Order: sequence, then structure tokens, then C-alpha cells
Amino acid sequence: MPDVQDVRFLTVAEVAELMRVSKMTVYRLVHSGELPAIRFGRSYRVPESAVVDAMRKPISDVG
Repeated sequence: MPDVQDVRFLTVAEVAELMRVSKMTVYRLVHSGELPAIRFGRSYRVPESAVVDAMRKPISDVG
């Protein structure tokens, strides 16, 4: 388990930019539990490792 000092946290805007989606999409992923996040005051922070893991997952077939 990594030490908390070793974890890099990203803002919702940074995650949206990396994933090339809207901030609303990131919020939906956080609220649905698909993307783990920690709430700091009124904002969320997402561990960078969670973003990398989410981007490695294959896209499910639609329709």
C-alpha cells in the first residue's frame, strides 16, 4: 500500500483534461463510484493512479 505522501491527487478539471471528457462526466464517474475520489471541503480530488487505471479499462460495447 503506497504511503499517502507518495499519492498524487488531481482536481476534477485535471482529470477531465487527461481523460478528454467534460468535468460533468468526471463528477458522474465519482458519484457513481466508478472513479474513487476524496472530498476536500467542497471539492474532490482523484488519485492519479485511479485515473490511469480507469483509462486502461476497455470500453464496454454500447447497444
